[in-house]
Amino acid sequence: MIDFRTSRVAGEIAVLAYSGGLDTTVAINWIREKYGVQVATVIVDVGQEEDLEEAADRALVNGAVRSYIIDAKDEFASSFISEAIKANALYEGSYPLSTALARPLIAQKIAAIAKKLGAKYVAHGCTGKGNDQVRFEVTFRAVDPALSVIAPIREWNMNRDDEVAYASSHGLKLRKSQPSRFSTDENLWGRSIEGGELEDPWVEPPEEIYQWTSHSDMWPEEAEYVTLQFEQGIPVSVNGRKQKLSTLVTELNRLAGKHGVGRIDHVENRYVGIKSRENYECPAASVILQAHRALEGIVLSGDLLHFKVTVEGRFSELVYNGFWYSDTMKSLRAFISSTQEGVNGEVRVRLYRGSSTVCGIRSSNSGYSSSLSTYSRGDTFNQRASEGFIYIVGLPVAGTASGEAGISDVRERVVERKIQKAA
Repeated sequence: MIDFRTSRVAGEIAVLAYSGGLDTTVAINWIREKYGVQVATVIVDVGQEEDLEEAADRALVNGAVRSYIIDAKDEFASSFISEAIKANALYEGSYPLSTALARPLIAQKIAAIAKKLGAKYVAHGCTGKGNDQVRFEVTFRAVDPALSVIAPIREWNMNRDDEVAYASSHGLKLRKSQPSRFSTDENLWGRSIEGGELEDPWVEPPEEIYQWTSHSDMWPEEAEYVTLQFEQGIPVSVNGRKQKLSTLVTELNRLAGKHGVGRIDHVENRYVGIKSRENYECPAASVILQAHRALEGIVLSGDLLHFKVTVEGRFSELVYNGFWYSDTMKSLRAFISSTQEGVNGEVRVRLYRGSSTVCGIRSSNSGYSSSLSTYSRGDTFNQRASEGFIYIVGLPVAGTASGEAGISDVRERVVERKIQKAA
């Protein structure tokens, strides 16, 4: 669904990926001054908790000739978040890729509006040392290589203080709240926070940066249990209530966030080669990915699970680096999807005092056999069969460690017992 407001349109136009924040607000006027073109702004709704209507109207007040709002929440969930779930996607084992996942979708929508308007230019508000510039521009190249990119913040090389001064001197209307010392981004899958004192990895994150996850003083006294049902690797219900993925994720963000679940503090390696300290709130992502891995653990074979881990790592790197629309990603997604056909079942998760714990798994496709794994009566495993198995698998290493083993610092104790003969 596309909603747009308009004033006058004349001459060349640039289509700006617009958030309503400081960077993209000053970019509207800067593009007009620097390039002499009109600006159309596009807000892509991927679940950010903001007043998008106010932001769209404010873009017109600040000089945009058209202002679009595109509702892409369901598409983001069904086409991007779902793929990340199936891939257990975590960049460097920590970050659920919330911001990274949304960028190719947003860029795709920007390019679509540019085509609709016959625009030659697309623009974004990314800096020259972040990952988002790559994600946007690589996607633009994939969708329409003929588009020219304008990157005001990168070309301008101004800091946030300079931007505030520019906005003031040009009479630009900013958000009602003052620009924060922190830079934030949010969507259905998570919320990212960086900047300010967070740039020092030694500094503990101040509580004020968190909005989705509660402080320990507010955690419920009792644990809460959540049961997720999965079909072909995708969660379809919470506690027996079936719902579309975007709604399910929103509900889990609330439930898990209430218990303080989903805070991540991570120094990560950006694609441009800079280490960056990032803080995230990803309550739903943390719970869903944990539950999904647990379900895969009883459904998929050991060999497939172990190989899939290597594919998941590459998938996560490609998402993080902005190569959603690449041949490699297309092939990885096809493989990952093929592994999910039997990933059906239920996972019960315990939410309590900042942590989530899987405490129950069941599936009609389970490869787990209690009669084979048990150490109690009823064991059906033929333990004598292991003797031949070990002999065969040990053949390649027979004698390879000869002379390596030694004995040092051995202390021996011997107990001598005397048997008293009866008199």
